[in-house]
Amino acid sequence: MLGKKLVTAQKRGETRALCLGLGMVACSMMMYFFIGITIVPFYTKSVWTTETLCKVLKANIKDKVFCPNSEGSEDEEIFPYPCLQVWVNLTASGQEVMLYQTEDTLEKNPKCSYVPDKLENSKEVKAQIETIASNFKKYQTFPCYYDPGGTQNNVILSRLYPSKGLLFAFLWPTLMFTGGCLIIVLVKISQYVSVLSAWQ
Repeated sequence: MLGKKLVTAQKRGETRALCLGLGMVACSMMMYFFIGITIVPFYTKSVWTTETLCKVLKANIKDKVFCPNSEGSEDEEIFPYPCLQVWVNLTASGQEVMLYQTEDTLEKNPKCSYVPDKLENSKEVKAQIETIASNFKKYQTFPCYYDPGGTQNNVILSRLYPSKGLLFAFLWPTLMFTGGCLIIVLVKISQYVSVLSAWQ
């Protein structure tokens, strides 16, 4: 009687462990799919892939412009902000090019190097942009990314999805997939050993 209970408990434990392993594998595959349709296309679409040094030539704040990233939106979502333009000397080619914060900045407003998030207080936006401009003037040389193919005659300060970020995004589903496979293998080994011992 006690032996049957132990066997039943062992089978239940194996079934639960097997379900856990299969669930981890399924979740990791879903995470791989989600990363593949969201992050990977943005990473592969970016042409600013080579890192070099940029030296600031001038950082000027122009008149206020309206956020152009508001097509089809209501009027209250359109907000003006000072336009910061940063021109740098590209060390790799010696060209004078315009600097943008990220790939999105160029798409939102190609006239400005920095596009702030929507803030209700215009003084905060102005102070934020003035701080950024002073930092560029203070730190004259810094790493930036340019297009080695020459399709884009500008540079960006940082990539939205760098190589390290992409590897970090794939790290967790890989660990989950490995753990799930390991659990399944251990359960199968345990079942095999149980059958072998019972046969003997």
